[in-house]
Amino acid sequence: MTSRLNPYLSFTDNARQAMEFYREVFGGELAVNTFGEFGMTENADLVMHSLLTTDAGFTLMGADTPPGMEHQQGSSITVCVNGDDVETLHGYWDKLIDGGTVATPLEKQMWGDEYGACEDRFGIPWMFNISQPQG
Repeated sequence: MTSRLNPYLSFTDNARQAMEFYREVFGGELAVNTFGEFGMTENADLVMHSLLTTDAGFTLMGADTPPGMEHQQGSSITVCVNGDDVETLHGYWDKLIDGGTVATPLEKQMWGDEYGACEDRFGIPWMFNISQPQG
């Protein structure tokens, strides 16, 4: 079981262009999912999630800010924890939210994984995505 810690960049409406630019800079494979792919009709063509994985071992994620959420310049980076070690990642989550604020509870989402978002006691935003073990 593995876990990754990587930056997650937020954009207003140009995530696709930015992530394609980063692919040109760093190389690698870029996967992009839109809000429309997950059944949302408002801003259906905007990026809900993108993942750039490079041969150098870099992982960069990004998305357009969803409708109803505020995008503030300077607060456009979130630390993202991904993996499939459910117990370990829940342990990290529980420690990070102590004294912090939960924006989205860590629970199963429409794409099948557990997802949660929080801000720790120091004001750092975090996102967790726990893949369900295959098997």
